[in-house]
Amino acid sequence: MEFPTNIKYTGEHEWIRLEGETAYAGITDYAQEQLGDIVFVDIATVGETLEKGEVFGTIEVVKTVSDLFLPIGGEVLEVNPALEEHPELVNEDPYGEGWLIKLKPTDVSEMDGLLDAEAYKKIINE
Repeated sequence: MEFPTNIKYTGEHEWIRLEGETAYAGITDYAQEQLGDIVFVDIATVGETLEKGEVFGTIEVVKTVSDLFLPIGGEVLEVNPALEEHPELVNEDPYGEGWLIKLKPTDVSEMDGLLDAEAYKKIINE
């Protein structure tokens, strides 16, 4: 299981990585492993400004649908277009090609309250 150190994690198993003024967010390697084969990603919040912790979409696996929670507040700029045809990218490369959304953060300092890789490992007992 991967735990990149250049991102921040949430207790709900989402991650966020800041690149300049844009942030990328997705679900963790642990989350995708627990969910199983992802068959559909539904994110209809592009253009909306949401608060930290709000649901920004859902992810569907064979037997269930799970909510996706925003790690920090901001405007949802884009959904990963590759996921429409290839939702399995979230399983194959959750921190790279399997990112879910691009976000324009409202307050970058909200990232200070998130977990680093070591703290996240402790939460999932890794």
